[in-house]
Amino acid sequence: MNTAEMTIKIANGKGFVAALDQSGGSTPKALRGYGVSDDEWNGEDEMFAKIHEMRSRVITAPSFASGKIIGAILFEKTMDGEVDGKPTPDALKERGVVPFIKVDQGLMDEADGVQLMKPLDKLPALMEKSVEKGMFGTKMRSVIKSANAKGIADIVAQQFEVGNQIIDARLMPMLEPEYDITAGDRAEGEEILKTEILKHLDELPGDRQVMLKLSIPVKPNLYKELIDHSKVLRVVALSGGYSTEEACEKLAQNDGMIASFSRGLLQDLRADQSDNEFDAALGKAIDSICTASVG
Repeated sequence: MNTAEMTIKIANGKGFVAALDQSGGSTPKALRGYGVSDDEWNGEDEMFAKIHEMRSRVITAPSFASGKIIGAILFEKTMDGEVDGKPTPDALKERGVVPFIKVDQGLMDEADGVQLMKPLDKLPALMEKSVEKGMFGTKMRSVIKSANAKGIADIVAQQFEVGNQIIDARLMPMLEPEYDITAGDRAEGEEILKTEILKHLDELPGDRQVMLKLSIPVKPNLYKELIDHSKVLRVVALSGGYSTEEACEKLAQNDGMIASFSRGLLQDLRADQSDNEFDAALGKAIDSICTASVG
């Protein structure tokens, strides 16, 4: 797939985006959930080798290439690795899956009710490498903890500032100002968030577009105005800690919003499953998430 074909796939595809981008901090927890205990690896290299084995098994499972997954978000080490003897981005595109790369470098301490992204000093080199490897887009996460208008304005401004740098590098930015689903004032804060995003979308020049990755809103269809905006290629939803069942139930109430789940996709996969058992569990999750995404 070339860039134009990948753009059409993401804009119009009847499916969802798989989040396979657990990084250093979240990898041990992901491995434990998969049934790989901490004493089965020693050091960062072995840890990442274990998580790459899991991701490779997911990508090569028959159900992954069912057409219901239109994109996948990767961690840098996964992008740099191989699946079936081929560079991971190429292996994904052969299966009809558009590759994205996680580019944020973690979160700053909370201030004004949000956690901004740490300075992205590695971004220029990572974008250059991502273009060379044929990646389509990027993803970067920051977190909103409360309905603080200043904090939300700051977090959206940072996302769009970096997003414009990513567009300049000929990649599609997926902006992810996640709203903590445990926050008691989330309904109020999501209204503020939508207003701030709309303001920045309206300021985007020319034919620039972004993608948005947002928590499933408290109020169904709150983000419909964003989904329909000419500057938005697609709006995807994170599972935010919900189980697959909860996330799918809530997502199905939001027209035009598709999934970009990690936990919701992988929660029933185990290292000791046979290939048939593994694919059956993965296929069941893919079917339920796709149904919630596209109806």
